[in-house]
Amino acid sequence: MFDIGFPELVLVAIVGLLVIGPERLPEALRTLGLWLGRMRRSFTAVKTEIEKEIGMDEVRRQLHNEAIMEEMKRIESEVRDTAADVRSSIDEGANATAPTTPAETSNPEADPDTGHADAASDEPPGPARVENNPSNDLTDTSTEPTRANNG
Repeated sequence: MFDIGFPELVLVAIVGLLVIGPERLPEALRTLGLWLGRMRRSFTAVKTEIEKEIGMDEVRRQLHNEAIMEEMKRIESEVRDTAADVRSSIDEGANATAPTTPAETSNPEADPDTGHADAASDEPPGPARVENNPSNDLTDTSTEPTRANNG
């Protein structure tokens, strides 16, 4: 409000001491303090009354709510943008890593759906392979006879 520093206060005190005198200065300062307190209280009362009449509390709440809503919309748009970026990155990654096996490119007799050669190929029989089936991980699907079955 007022830009009054320590040197200005000292100057006012010296002038007050010279003008009023040392005997009446404490009483004058006490009276000045009482008047300033009364003025401050009356200004506060008037301010409160005016705020009640114009509904400043409601205006403050509304402004606060609007600020919160703007912040929520900003965060929501950031989340949507991030989600779209993640989706596009995932789609690009899935398209860029299309699986190609050497069997598909080097064996012309290979089945295009499975990538395996048919039974008429020159490959020796080996274990049967079922792709992407987690239930077959625990079972033995080999076609070779085991020692326990031979007797």
